[in-house]
Amino acid sequence: MSEFAFDPREGYDENGRMEPKAYDALVLSSFGGPEGQEDVIPFLRNVTAGRGIPDERLEEVATHYRANGGISPINAQNRELKAAIEAELATRGIELPVLWANRNWDPYVAEVLEEAYEAGHRRLLVLATSAYSGYSSCRQYREDYGVALRETGLEGKLEVDKIRQYFDTPGFVEPFVGDLATGLADVRAQLAARGEEGAPIHIVFTTHSIPQTDADAAGPRDLAASIDTDVYSYQHLAVAREILSRVPSAEGVDWSLVFQSRSGAPHVPWLEPDINDAIEEYAAAGTRGVVIVPIGFVSDHMEVVWDLDTEAKETSEGLGLAFHRVPTHGTHQAFVSGVVDLVEERLAGPDGNALREGRESCVPGGPWYDVCRPNCCVKQMRDGTFKPTIAAVDSEVGVPQA
Repeated sequence: MSEFAFDPREGYDENGRMEPKAYDALVLSSFGGPEGQEDVIPFLRNVTAGRGIPDERLEEVATHYRANGGISPINAQNRELKAAIEAELATRGIELPVLWANRNWDPYVAEVLEEAYEAGHRRLLVLATSAYSGYSSCRQYREDYGVALRETGLEGKLEVDKIRQYFDTPGFVEPFVGDLATGLADVRAQLAARGEEGAPIHIVFTTHSIPQTDADAAGPRDLAASIDTDVYSYQHLAVAREILSRVPSAEGVDWSLVFQSRSGAPHVPWLEPDINDAIEEYAAAGTRGVVIVPIGFVSDHMEVVWDLDTEAKETSEGLGLAFHRVPTHGTHQAFVSGVVDLVEERLAGPDGNALREGRESCVPGGPWYDVCRPNCCVKQMRDGTFKPTIAAVDSEVGVPQA
């Protein structure tokens, strides 16, 4: 990580690391999802707000939710994750309330901030359910809180910081290691059962596709200029390589990073290849089985359940390929423990020092910043303006007041 100009009086150092603080609540922050058929279109209106997309087009996307009772698994998974984090905090003797706020569905960020303030909280630490850098995966969460603080009139009354992106942490990487080994064993067993023992397998690491413009804007400009791809892809490739290095049974097996869940206008470039197109290419080249590893996701939300367990599985089965999809983390103990490690990095103990010294990182590109640089993952709005953000060098909201 390269250095950037800083003022130590602002509470962070030259590596973007913030001084520990006595936070009085942790906020688990996520995308949100509908919880019934009547919620689907209102939810999709929230997701696409400002784009002028008519309900008729939204209904085309709604079929994914309709097929699953109008319910996204993400909310139930976040309730379970919240409970698991609370239990891990309690085990460590850390008294820190855990709140929950969504971008696109109840409980909304603004409402949670108001409730937190009314409950007496004044210093909040946000954990987003997204591990990587990029507009949708990091900066938009920082905007959610910046906008909400201004809209609620809580600017200057609530201090709000954000936990660093954690793609590089052992708690994020480790669960994939054992699950990839299990997936390879399963696909090999499937192939052996049908008389194709030793047939070629392809490991398919997958993540959410994003617009090429967002990929090009990801991360600080000096870091982006120093690597041979965009920061978003670079981080995923680093995670994939680290996982592979820890799985002996993956040695010699072909692998690649692919993308899924593209949306938006067809003429707008997004990261490729699409997972289904890639699977067809692997099959044409002789692959007989695929292990899908969703390294871009923390939980089994709709884009995992539909795009992988439905579409990618159907594509694979239609081509006669053995198929195994590795689970996302959910409440895997290593992941939950790693999340609380991240909290301890930022939380001041009675002596004013962090409960956990040092920053664990097992992947190139980390540890990431607590306080992002100006223009990191920036996105200009349609009207030419930029939304206020928390947790940045140039943040004007969520920061301590003089």
